Amino acid sequence: MSKETIEQTGGSDSMMSPTRLLRILLSYVKPYTPRAVALVITLLIEGVFTSLLALSLKLIIDYAITPRDLRVLTFILGGLAVGFLLTAASQVLRDYLYAWIGARVLGDIRKEMFGHLQRLSLGFYARSQMGDLSSRFSSDLAAVENAIVLGIPGALLCIINILFSACVLFTLDWRLALVALAGLPLCVIGPKLIAPRALKAGYELRVEQAGLTNTIHENLGAQQIVKAFSLKESVLDNFFGQAERLAGLATRFNFLSYVTERSPNIGMLLFNILLISGGSYLAYTGQLSIGSLVSFNALFFTISTAVLGLTAVTPTLLQATGGMQRVRKLLDEQPTVVESPDAKALPTLSSGISFENVTFGYTPEQRNLVNVSMTLPAGSRIAFVGHSGCGKSTNLNLIMRFYDPQSGSVLFDGIDLRSALLDSLYKQVGIVFQESFLFNTSVRENIRLGKAGATDDEVEQAAKAAELHDLIMQMPGGYDTSVGERGGRLSGGQRQRVAIARALIRNPSLIILDEATSALDPGTEAAINETLDRVSKGRTVVSVTHRLKSVRNYEHIFVFKEGKVIEHGPHEKLLHVGGSYAGMWRRQNGTSISATGELRIKDVSILRDVPLFQNLDDAILREISEMFLTERIPSGRAVITQGDEGDKFYIIIHGKVAVSVTDEAANILHVATLDDGDYFGEIALLAGIPTTASVVTLVPSIFISLQREQLNKLVQQHAGLGEQMRDALERRMAETDALTALTRESRKSDSGDAS
Repeated sequence: MSKETIEQTGGSDSMMSPTRLLRILLSYVKPYTPRAVALVITLLIEGVFTSLLALSLKLIIDYAITPRDLRVLTFILGGLAVGFLLTAASQVLRDYLYAWIGARVLGDIRKEMFGHLQRLSLGFYARSQMGDLSSRFSSDLAAVENAIVLGIPGALLCIINILFSACVLFTLDWRLALVALAGLPLCVIGPKLIAPRALKAGYELRVEQAGLTNTIHENLGAQQIVKAFSLKESVLDNFFGQAERLAGLATRFNFLSYVTERSPNIGMLLFNILLISGGSYLAYTGQLSIGSLVSFNALFFTISTAVLGLTAVTPTLLQATGGMQRVRKLLDEQPTVVESPDAKALPTLSSGISFENVTFGYTPEQRNLVNVSMTLPAGSRIAFVGHSGCGKSTNLNLIMRFYDPQSGSVLFDGIDLRSALLDSLYKQVGIVFQESFLFNTSVRENIRLGKAGATDDEVEQAAKAAELHDLIMQMPGGYDTSVGERGGRLSGGQRQRVAIARALIRNPSLIILDEATSALDPGTEAAINETLDRVSKGRTVVSVTHRLKSVRNYEHIFVFKEGKVIEHGPHEKLLHVGGSYAGMWRRQNGTSISATGELRIKDVSILRDVPLFQNLDDAILREISEMFLTERIPSGRAVITQGDEGDKFYIIIHGKVAVSVTDEAANILHVATLDDGDYFGEIALLAGIPTTASVVTLVPSIFISLQREQLNKLVQQHAGLGEQMRDALERRMAETDALTALTRESRKSDSGDAS
């Protein structure tokens, strides 16, 4: 991830100062004012005792030892003993108050950050990196915690010691006191000049740390891709480069911090020598008593130690300032979807949902939906279909009001969603996503998440409705069985059934299915679809899918292309029209299974949808169709790797793949997502050149493939066939080059926006 991307969610126009950091932290301390006052009192007690301890040397030397007065000596030592006991007790109390207040302040900041994240809109998460957000709670807050627990308490004690000791200095000799205090301003010149550079370096260091954290997060979650595409060397090079940049920034920040810390020490050492020289001369000439000289030097040593203590905590405060700046940047983010002050609760859906001239894009440059108007009647089943990226799921995001349209309105029973209470919408909706997230807790609690406070009986009824109860009872712990992180201990079908039960337990009037079965194998998908058909009776169902078989009985099917509704109607009507939907249906259902389990093309017209074959007659297409073989490839596996010599053409029968290009800088650019009925690799059939893109399965997928060697035999048998196909190939290669160039330009534009 680029530094610019991190800065987009964590940057700032100017560096936060340590003074600003203290003001922010004081605002968090304010609710605990009584304990904070008690803390200050303990600091004052220690400061007073430290100053009087140094002053006692004058009293002991001048009024007890020199005149040999045991009574005075006993009185002074007794007073010191009492002061010691009082100070020791106050120190113990002070340490407890430090710990108590520090823990509460850090807890309040964490709760504020986490609560704020829950209020932010999905658009924020779409442009943020999870590793960067996680680092706000880990490394950034750790730096702030160090300041609260170690830096600021030490700095406060040092300041109090300086103030009290400076006052006592004047009681001993005003001339030496002025010289001593004159040195203090000179001690801050160095830090004043260097600290701004150290602050900037500290912030840059935290940004780079967040980038490295995100790289690690991405790599751990993408090991299948790394191995499938042989990306080990490129990811190592990228990581080592980031690590080197981090080391350079850490060196610069630590050096500047140390110099900031060291510069006052030199000044204090110089003035210490001057004061010893001047004080010794005054004592030699009889203008200053021996006791005063000893006490003065002890007090100045206390001041010097305090100044050194202040500079010692400077690196801690600088790191905390950078951390707090990133925390505040997060807290300054505002949700883009907010409830109107006069928002009202929505009634139970009874009429329907309407889109009125809706235009929407996730970024200002995009148009994911363009002037869409449609009506989704209550109580009916509605499907949004089309190729990946056509705007299907965007409709669901607007129905759920995860985003607001740039223009137009989404109406719920005639009420604009922007004037409705969000909870009144969400309580009516049960949603099942393509990859349903399960929390690392029991099956029971994952289902209960759909309805807070649901009884165990309600949980079981929902599980039975999702046809999950019998499976749960076979688990070792029954309903109390832990599903593991992200539901990893369950199969894909079991996870989806838990998600269905979670949606049903709230008895929703509206069920939303977002590619709910696309990641499942055909058998599990069919079983889940039967369950969904049964539980959705009497409810409004809105489904996004690329598998048309699952929605052929739906009353309303909306076909999307490039963000627009191009066809609408029930299945039979759309087939009769013979448009885009009919073509998708033909491609997805143009194969059959032979007795040996092999897939065979039963409708050769699906090959005519491929530009390479579109001008060939049926006889040749039938010959080509007999050459296809069946391939089953698990999820996360490379089908084609960029740079390898391609020799196969693929048609996706069941599944989903990602097409990507790796550029010269080893950046992986996502080009397209393909699913049932789509095809790829046709360039490899005629051109023996390295492949220009990589293709990896996103779910377990079934393909039929055609090898170049087989097609070449056919080309040799039919005169003119090769020339026809080469013409089509040149057009296809031009389209591919244009798409790749567009993707690169889009990536550059995104990077520019981030910076």
